[in-house]
Amino acid sequence: MQTKQIKITENMKVSELMDQLRQLGVLGAGRLSKASDIYTEAIKDKDTKIFLSLAGPMIPGGLRVIISDLIKLGYVDLIISSGANITHDLLEAFGGHHYKDIKNTDNELRSQGIGRIGDVYTKSNDFEIFEKEVTKLFGQINKKYEKISIKDFLYEIGLLLNDNNSILKSAADYNVPIYAPGIIDCMLGLQLWIYTQDHEFVLDAIGDMHDLSNFVFDSPKVMAFMLGGGLPKHYTLASNILTGGIHAGVQITMDRSEAGSLSGAPLEEAISWSKAESDSNLVTVVGDATVLFPLIVADTFDKLKKE
Repeated sequence: MQTKQIKITENMKVSELMDQLRQLGVLGAGRLSKASDIYTEAIKDKDTKIFLSLAGPMIPGGLRVIISDLIKLGYVDLIISSGANITHDLLEAFGGHHYKDIKNTDNELRSQGIGRIGDVYTKSNDFEIFEKEVTKLFGQINKKYEKISIKDFLYEIGLLLNDNNSILKSAADYNVPIYAPGIIDCMLGLQLWIYTQDHEFVLDAIGDMHDLSNFVFDSPKVMAFMLGGGLPKHYTLASNILTGGIHAGVQITMDRSEAGSLSGAPLEEAISWSKAESDSNLVTVVGDATVLFPLIVADTFDKLKKE
């Protein structure tokens, strides 16, 4: 079969551009369009549950509202996130922001109370508000529980938020579970540790595994959409060993496979571990998820609207 060259037209829609990539069907263009097709088919198949894993600066990188909207639309059934993305969702829920175009050296940023994530910036004043607000939430939740699973802890936080763009609030409102196995490795985890110095309050990570395994067993099929790699990717795939692996999967990563890291491993490698079914529909897209994921979502919306 011959490839077809890409043609750009005036006022072209994202979905029309993706159609051109789909017709080309090779290299990154082919993989990106395949990722969109896999996601669209998972949404259309009522037997498929969609797991979204988040590693890397997805919230500082602008994906917060997109993910919140996907939850509200029923296009995500379960989230597994790094603790940092949870922290940055809460930072904005409490009125904080992420900033750009600050042209200072790192030593100057440090003296000014500004933290840097690539070319995204945060301000210590916003984190001071974050620290006060999460401590209040801890106290409210602690009145009900002395021991709670991480998933239920995040659910309780979501119920107490007022920001409709918050991922945690949307997940709580629409009963989408959020798991954060590395929650202690972030500012939220640090504040929780500080809180527990003079309060009886325990997060139960094993309790999460009970709930997650039940969810996996109750899902006829699972499609995993992995933004980045790391612990969220592994937790997503490993939980599905229980039923022979995911049915379909998309990974967007900037990491390479040569060093043997999980983050850079192509999804096909998961078949050997029974983390993906032997006939699963998989694609690994190499690129920046903060650029490519919005393109996939926009294309998916348009395809679903047409149908």
